Amino acid sequence: MLKLRRGINMSPGVYVTAKILDGKALAQEIRSEVAAGVAEMQRNHGVTPGLAAVLVGDDPASAIYVRNKRKACDEVGMVSDTICLPGNSTTEKVLEAVDGLNKNPRFQGNIGPVPLPTQVDELAVIESMDPDKDVDGLHPFNVGKLVQGRADFIPGTPAGIQQILLRSGHDPSGTNVVVCGRSDIVGKPMALLLMQPAHGANATVTVCHTHTKNMEEITSQADILVAAIGSPNAITADMVKEGAIVIDVGINRVRRLP
Repeated sequence: MLKLRRGINMSPGVYVTAKILDGKALAQEIRSEVAAGVAEMQRNHGVTPGLAAVLVGDDPASAIYVRNKRKACDEVGMVSDTICLPGNSTTEKVLEAVDGLNKNPRFQGNIGPVPLPTQVDELAVIESMDPDKDVDGLHPFNVGKLVQGRADFIPGTPAGIQQILLRSGHDPSGTNVVVCGRSDIVGKPMALLLMQPAHGANATVTVCHTHTKNMEEITSQADILVAAIGSPNAITADMVKEGAIVIDVGINRVRRLP
């Protein structure tokens, strides 16, 4: 049985039986747990946690990501805010916005403003973030701690994927995991997270990217396949072995077929 999360293109002549791993149901379960923690913090310490984001330009995937985070904050009783800057903003303007959130005690966590327009120095912006508020784990300090297996912050998407696997009864320990994509926000941290000598990890991880040769041969060996690719239909059913778990986290605009 092929366990599909979503988004796998069924090639002509390829037939599979699919079981959906319901990420939305698991997310609601986790949000209920977080809401209980927020209520306890409010009750015992009089503090309501806050999450803020800087959004530069109109990148659709970033807008969806931030909007979903704000919706989640509302559901669990947290405070949230988004600073929206125009797409022609300078590095200095973005740094100013990030610095303001670093110094704002109302927000204990900040979402990094990536990806950024080409005229903005992305590395300078990431390095300007307070590592103690960097919830996506983008700052070099937090990346280093993830490499060492001592992460305080794990990017939300990789952490969510790990929870989907564990809470649906699929411990990745001892499995062959293939991650398609090597972005700093999903692909790389996903690989680092699942190869750690820890609960919910201990997998043998292979990372594929745009220059990978014979990708089909690699993906067909995966027990768990994570697709984090910026193009639709990059993974087709004939690239996946029977019984594999496929989790697709790519956000792409596609034309709905009639």
